[in-house]
Amino acid sequence: MLSAIGDAVHVLPVATALKRAWPETRITWIIQPVPHQLVRGHRAVDEFIVFHRRRGLQALRSYRELGRTLGGRRFDLLLGLQVYFKAGLITALVDADVKLGFDRARARDLQWLFTNRRIPATGQHHVQDQYFEFLRYLGVDPEPVRWDLEFAPEERAAQRAFFAPRTRPVLAVVVATSKEEKNWRVEGYARVLDEAYARYGLDPVIVGGPAPLERRIAEAVAGQTRAPVALEMGDDLRRLAWILDGSALVLSPDTGPLHLAHALDAPVVGLYGYTNPKRAGPYRRFRDLVVDGYARHPGEDYPITPAYRDGMKRITAEMVLDRMERAAERYLPERLETLRARGLL
Repeated sequence: MLSAIGDAVHVLPVATALKRAWPETRITWIIQPVPHQLVRGHRAVDEFIVFHRRRGLQALRSYRELGRTLGGRRFDLLLGLQVYFKAGLITALVDADVKLGFDRARARDLQWLFTNRRIPATGQHHVQDQYFEFLRYLGVDPEPVRWDLEFAPEERAAQRAFFAPRTRPVLAVVVATSKEEKNWRVEGYARVLDEAYARYGLDPVIVGGPAPLERRIAEAVAGQTRAPVALEMGDDLRRLAWILDGSALVLSPDTGPLHLAHALDAPVVGLYGYTNPKRAGPYRRFRDLVVDGYARHPGEDYPITPAYRDGMKRITAEMVLDRMERAAERYLPERLETLRARGLL
């Protein structure tokens, strides 16, 4: 699993289940630099091999370097959890007895060419459940589902220093993603933040990556809302993680921080219109907080499918505020007690 932050979060319960079932097994994860920043040091993974992917004419050099890193090593088992072609090329480079991938129907980008064994075809499921199909094929029980994201003492100290001066619980907000079709309207966020501050007593903190587009959208939201907004954006994924970990509530479209917040057990209101929430929504918990613009009309019984839709424009501020109200009733009291017990509120 190379690049996507959300998918890297989904891999963690696979690694923890494998280590729980086979404690003597040595687990190596081939990953790209950005998600590695998040999961490095995880106790279920013995080794990370960081793949520095280059583009254009330099791409071949990236695979040659990885081949030299892998040279002479043989693995008993490779799990091909990512179906992009670049992952298939790496699968081809790895010397392994068993290269386990998706069934042919779900093996996009010709992944099936690079594997020698495949999980059974069972149709489309939630992404997390699809990864668990690999475990069940191997006779490994994924339950209990655990992400086991941990913070070093210095990270906990930085977290306490960040939250100490704040007099209100924090609403962490992601307002933009790298995929424009996943983004919601600036005026919608501004109205929701007005209500979050005035009605629910939450301090909005906009988090996210360092991309200029993300910052422009964040500044536009901050300029339209009456709520005082802090902008805490950057390229430090570990910092983002401990901000989410200390927040009372998270508001986000379908992007990496949403899944990271869920893994940290922070209640998250998820905005879905481009991707299918039945396939990529929060796993098990907080599904009742999903704002569903993917449905073309209320109550539509659409299938679990990887197909994309142009549904973010169907999301209204009223829909988001309805889920905020549900979060305030069902999850905030317990969450606030947890944060107080941890000294973050």
